[in-house]
Amino acid sequence: MKNVIVFSFVLIFSVTTAFAGSVNEYGNNVDISEYPESVNVEPLINNSQTLEAGIENVIEVNLDDCLRLALGNNPKIQSAMQDVFASDARIKQVWSNYFPQFSWQTGYSRIRQLQLSDVFRENLIYNFWVLGQISGSQLLYDFGVTKNQALIRTLDKEGYKIILTNVINDVVYKVKDAYFNLLYALEAQKIEENNVREYEVFYEQAKKFYSSGVKPKIDVTIAEVNLSNSKLMLIQANHAVSIAMANLNNIIGIPYFMKYSVSDNLKYEALDINVEKAVELCEKSRSEFELADIKVEQAKQNIKLVKKVWFPQFITQGQFEVGGRHPDSNYGYTLGAYLNFPVINGMQIKYQLREAKILYSKSQSEAKSTKNNIYLQVQNAFYLFDENKNKLPVAFFSMKQAKENYLLSSGRYKAGVGNPTELNDAQISYNNAQLTYYKTLYEYNTSRAALEKSIGRNLTDGVIDLDCKNKQN
Repeated sequence: MKNVIVFSFVLIFSVTTAFAGSVNEYGNNVDISEYPESVNVEPLINNSQTLEAGIENVIEVNLDDCLRLALGNNPKIQSAMQDVFASDARIKQVWSNYFPQFSWQTGYSRIRQLQLSDVFRENLIYNFWVLGQISGSQLLYDFGVTKNQALIRTLDKEGYKIILTNVINDVVYKVKDAYFNLLYALEAQKIEENNVREYEVFYEQAKKFYSSGVKPKIDVTIAEVNLSNSKLMLIQANHAVSIAMANLNNIIGIPYFMKYSVSDNLKYEALDINVEKAVELCEKSRSEFELADIKVEQAKQNIKLVKKVWFPQFITQGQFEVGGRHPDSNYGYTLGAYLNFPVINGMQIKYQLREAKILYSKSQSEAKSTKNNIYLQVQNAFYLFDENKNKLPVAFFSMKQAKENYLLSSGRYKAGVGNPTELNDAQISYNNAQLTYYKTLYEYNTSRAALEKSIGRNLTDGVIDLDCKNKQN
């Protein structure tokens, strides 16, 4: 930009000194080699890099399509689902304690008993075969230890299900934010495209004024510089659209998605809600409340489990074997039922119980802290949403005023009584006002999505709009 400004001042100085004579003698003859048309110095663009609007395989998508694609393709959701499946398998692993256990053994041994050989003064060596030995055991009762462990695993599974819900909620917000950012980039692109068309009109008009002797050549130079700057801004706007679309595709989970167009525009959808209603909905919808309670219950169940560590297990066991001095010379079996008591360490159990109680107290404090943080998140999200909501009419009114000023300046310039500097200032002000308005509209929509994330539900004018099953019923 600095180079453009320096070039403009140098050009102004050269024009005012070189063309000090009459306009008829010097002013109407332009050296094309020194001052070429802007179209002749533009970079060539490969058509294969551009997206043609008429391509048949370009599909049209909206926000709902993006959300459905994300729910099916986002890897974070897939990962959270696998955690749920794995936690379900861990529950079944605990209940497997009540399933019978079997083992099979076969082998051969050559035995020389030292004591007998010493007594009888001869080597007593013999072979011992185990053709097959089948052992089985069955846990009949462990006084609730397995049941307590399974309950802890079940609570763990419920926690992973809630985490899955949180991941989905976070992905939905990120998709909405990226989608609205894409809409904003598209609006900015339209603004820059319109600016290029407007500056092309003013450039052609400046050349006509100059060729007829109404305006000096400096007007043509200023118009050409403005046109070049607008084309540079359009290139940046096109790049911003590509980046926004790539970001949306990445969040959806399909980085190299097919070419598509967006059917929506940035718009204002009213949402009448206050902070008290937001907190009330949050308490009913936000899954972290339930997750905090689950962690407290897990700590409580762990205390019960520690208290049962010294309880015995009631087990039945049987064994049948074939073998002897020859592979099939004999057979035998054993049957029995046992109370299997664990090794008791009173001091260890005492301090394990103390630790479990401390962790239970800690989980209660963490649950309270989690709930307090959620209330804070809801309030922050609501106040940001309310701020952007109140900024919208101001931004719209500023854009309206800037447009009126631009139309007046444009009319004055077309009538030949305005100057390009005044027109350019009005055009830039109008351009900035439009960008500010659409940026505020984007911030309103994304802050609304953030409010919905903090509450845990989609909202339509303060009404929960997510449970499709309830709608169908």
